[in-house]
Amino acid sequence: MQAMIFDGPGRQRPLRSATVAPPVPNDDQVLLEIAACAVCRTDLHIVDGDLSDPKLPLVPGHEIVGRVAAKGARVDRFALGDRVGVPWLGWTDGVCTFCRSGRENLCDRARFTGYQIDGGFAEFAVADHRFCFPIPEGYTDVEAAPLMCAGLIGYRALRAAGDARRLGLYGFGAAAHIIAQVAIWEGREVYALTRPGDEASQRFARSLGAAWAGGSDVAPPRPLDAALIFAPVGALVPVALRALDKGGTVVCAGIHMSDIPSFRYDDLWGERTIRSVANLTRRDGEEFLALAPRVPVKTTVRPYPLARANEALDDLRAGRLEGAAVLVPRPA
Repeated sequence: MQAMIFDGPGRQRPLRSATVAPPVPNDDQVLLEIAACAVCRTDLHIVDGDLSDPKLPLVPGHEIVGRVAAKGARVDRFALGDRVGVPWLGWTDGVCTFCRSGRENLCDRARFTGYQIDGGFAEFAVADHRFCFPIPEGYTDVEAAPLMCAGLIGYRALRAAGDARRLGLYGFGAAAHIIAQVAIWEGREVYALTRPGDEASQRFARSLGAAWAGGSDVAPPRPLDAALIFAPVGALVPVALRALDKGGTVVCAGIHMSDIPSFRYDDLWGERTIRSVANLTRRDGEEFLALAPRVPVKTTVRPYPLARANEALDDLRAGRLEGAAVLVPRPA
């Protein structure tokens, strides 16, 4: 099969194209013929060296949509030909305190797709069947791929915001464009805060129903009940705190963020809260994938052939995308 391989950071083109043997599923895995794999900012953090513990060599990619081509002896959830999605969380031990209390996203032994487990920048991949989800009808493969991480982490971040009515979204990329639709459908007011001067992203946010869109260097017109930070910029945390009403929450939704600068205690006072969101649970996936068709969430995507994965990563890094980049191993 064809795959894009990461050998470690520090290369001008971080991924190389290679012909490799397809993986073989163990008793608990399915072999997927990949139809689409979205490109996530976490993939950038891996190839740029911000996340320092990938297996090497590595096939990145953790927003996979594919069809079951083979399965292990203990797999009874799926039939050959079923369309399934694979998220970031690829395996947990199932026995630790976190797993037994419904917090498997915090498992110390967890393994992650496209990080410790070869992922979806390839024509085939294996995945533990317990961490795969049926894909809802009504989405093409390319449209469904961003739901598997941008959608799921956005959903977990939204739930961490509680019943906040006025919601600020800092960084209007793949996750924000999905979860903005859910928030508006739930009757919330969405305020989009983008890179200063990024008028294209601001127009995109307004086209999806945002009540207001502007640069993150400008305060929103009303105090926020919660702010979801999707951009990996620690300096946005005190900015978002100052935009909150009393009792509000800042949710840091990324797996990596630059250091948070110091800020005045007055910015936090008034029972404001800062919290992070780590990974996801299978329950998040089940809930979100049941909800998405009801909204219905519509993903904005830009397809790339598999061999142009480096270009997709460059476009994401430079902010040239509206919505999500999606790799397609076998373009129609």
